[in-house]
Amino acid sequence: MKLVRIERDGKAIWGVLKGNEVLTLAKAPYEELEFDGGRLPLEQCRLLAPCEPTKIICVGKNYYDHAMEMGEGVPDRPILFIKAPNTVNHPEGEVSAPDFVERLDYEGELAFVVKKRAKNVKAEEYGDYILGYTCLNDVTARDIQKSDGQWSRGKSMDGFAPIGPLVTDEVDGSDLKIETRLNGKTVQSSRTSLFMTKIPALMEFITASMTLEPGDVVTTGTPAGIGAMQPGDVVEVEIEGIGTLRNYIR
Repeated sequence: MKLVRIERDGKAIWGVLKGNEVLTLAKAPYEELEFDGGRLPLEQCRLLAPCEPTKIICVGKNYYDHAMEMGEGVPDRPILFIKAPNTVNHPEGEVSAPDFVERLDYEGELAFVVKKRAKNVKAEEYGDYILGYTCLNDVTARDIQKSDGQWSRGKSMDGFAPIGPLVTDEVDGSDLKIETRLNGKTVQSSRTSLFMTKIPALMEFITASMTLEPGDVVTTGTPAGIGAMQPGDVVEVEIEGIGTLRNYIR
């Protein structure tokens, strides 16, 4: 199943994507699907981020090659940080940074959306808590991240988490091709099978410390190849079986 959030009459609604048509839902699909009878051509819909998070839990350095390119060694456990809800941005949305930011980086990632409250989840039960998978760009003010000595401000500026274009349970998140393109040039290319900590173990590790709520997002780390974006650039994160998340740098 492929789920989307769209804008209709100035309001955000959920829908199920069937071919080139969106079958609209009466409420969020976390507990069950409740269709409201609406049918809209996809080409007439503005896609929104397919989530409504109270928080975005991010995993740093989950690919060996990225850990090495950062020059800070390989962690012995998942490194977690949080992006706040103000960071959520939409497919085809614009990304901009305050004037004091000197370097703005892309980080293409596989993410998943949580469908029910999750606390102390065992690794073997992880699938019961995932609504589906999506693409995310962990936009980072790299100079701010480095100068602050911690990651909150450099990761959580407004619009710094484009997500989408849809969320789907039709893929296996354990082995998907992931690619980031900057102005059409491939700058990141890897597979999620190269995660140092796999998704089931991530779910167990995260929920041992904090409760995840329906609509929350977990994003699983970026491969090597991070780099700077400039105003006028177009950045795309494409993941096998999910689609392409495209955004514009302003």
